[in-house]
Amino acid sequence: MTSMTRSEIGALGEQLAVEHLQALGLRVLERNWRCRYGELDVIAADDTTGTVVFVEVKTRTTDRFGGVEYAVTPQKVRRLRRLTGLWLSGQHSSWARVRIDVVGVRIGRSPRPEITHVQGVG
Repeated sequence: MTSMTRSEIGALGEQLAVEHLQALGLRVLERNWRCRYGELDVIAADDTTGTVVFVEVKTRTTDRFGGVEYAVTPQKVRRLRRLTGLWLSGQHSSWARVRIDVVGVRIGRSPRPEITHVQGVG
C-alpha cells in the first residue's frame, strides 16, 4: 500500500463505511455534518424501522490504539449525543428511533479492508 496521509486514510475509511451501510439497506442522509461543537461522520436512515442512525467512523492502519471498542470513550459518546440532538433539532421530520453506531475500518492488515460495525453504542 502506498503511503497515504491521515486525511486520505480517513476519507477512504469513511467511503468504505458508507458502502457497508448502504449494503445493509441504510440510506445516507448526510456526510461530515459540522456545527460549532463538532462533526458527525455519517447520518443514515433505516427506512424499514424509521430509525435515524448517527455513525462514527474510525479508520485504523494498525492495532496500536486498540479496536473499535476502545475508540469511543464515554466522553466521545456524550459529545456524539449532544451533536445528534443538535442535528435533530434542525430537522423538520421526526424519527421513531435514534441510534448511534460505530463503524471501524481496518486497512492494511489483509488484502480486503476489515469492517467492524457496533450498533447502539450510546
